[in-house]
Amino acid sequence: MTADAFLFWFLAIVTLGSGLMVILQKNPIYSALSLAMTMVGMAALFVTLNAFFIAGVQLIVYAGAVMVLFTMVIMLFDLKQDIQAFTRGKLSGILKIASVGLLAGLVVGAIAMSVGLLTEKTTDNPVLVGNGMETTKALGQILYTKYIFGFEALGVLLLVIAVGAVALSRSKGGTHER
Repeated sequence: MTADAFLFWFLAIVTLGSGLMVILQKNPIYSALSLAMTMVGMAALFVTLNAFFIAGVQLIVYAGAVMVLFTMVIMLFDLKQDIQAFTRGKLSGILKIASVGLLAGLVVGAIAMSVGLLTEKTTDNPVLVGNGMETTKALGQILYTKYIFGFEALGVLLLVIAVGAVALSRSKGGTHER
């Protein structure tokens, strides 16, 4: 096994482990941190596959912006009452066990299918053809010329959501009221 293959499989195991910790943690803050580790692990996996642009987007968009929004939403919860609401009842326990079984079946099936693909030999890697800068440059030009209004509107919308989450959590009855 080469060093590249070892690094890929190590990062894959770390990413799967942190993904499991997202659903196994009782504390939502620890779950959000595990989700951030999963996003960073995915970006590292993209780097090992020479997909640097996708890795950068993964870090900026998901590990950055989406995780900030998740933590804003967590601020709105009254965590003491929510933990009691999600941990009672036999039906919810059965649903949790069934969903974990379904997820485990999907993971085992995906691993079984990917093991069959490992024996196939590819002759050339389409990721390595060219340096990739042509498509990144074209994407940037389109994004900042043709779609500039949507890009800026999305930025303003994310800012309004962040300010609104902080304002709601500080209001009367919020989790962080004074």
